Amino acid sequence: NSILRACFEGRVPIYSPGVVDSAFGTALFTFREVLRTRGKNLVLDVLKDMKELSEIVHVSKELGGLILGGGISKHHLIWWSQFKGGLKYAIYITTAIEWDGSLSGARTREAISWGKVHPKAKHVTVYGDATVLFPLFLAFLYAKIGRRSRSVKV
Repeated sequence: NSILRACFEGRVPIYSPGVVDSAFGTALFTFREVLRTRGKNLVLDVLKDMKELSEIVHVSKELGGLILGGGISKHHLIWWSQFKGGLKYAIYITTAIEWDGSLSGARTREAISWGKVHPKAKHVTVYGDATVLFPLFLAFLYAKIGRRSRSVKV
C-alpha cells in the first residue's frame, strides 16, 4: 500500500527529474555498478522523461497539479505548464516559506506572474508536512467522491 504501487496499478506515470541528486541517486549508482558486474545494466533516461512530461502537458485539455514539497519536481511540472496556458488547478503542500526567494517556498501567485499557473486558476498553498497532510487530503477525497477508475489511459 503505497503511492508507487497505486500509480503502478493505475498506470499513472511518475517523473523524478532529480532522481540522482540525492542519497537515493547514490544507491541507484551503486546498484547499477553491482548489476554491471553481472553483465546487466540500469539506464535512466531523464530526457525521455522530460519529453513524456511535455507531451502529457501538450495533449491535455486542462492542467492541474498537486505538488508535494517543491524544488526540481515542482519546477518541471509548472515549467511545462506555462507553454499550455498554465495550470487551471494547483495545490501546493509545502513546509517551505516564501521569504528566502526559493522556488520551494514560492506561492502560486509567483507562478501566475510567469504564466505557469493560469490567472483564473483555482489554487491554494497549504503550509504543513506533506506526509501528514497528503493522507488526510486523500481520505477526504475518498470520503467525498469515492474511488474512481481512470477513463483515460496514460
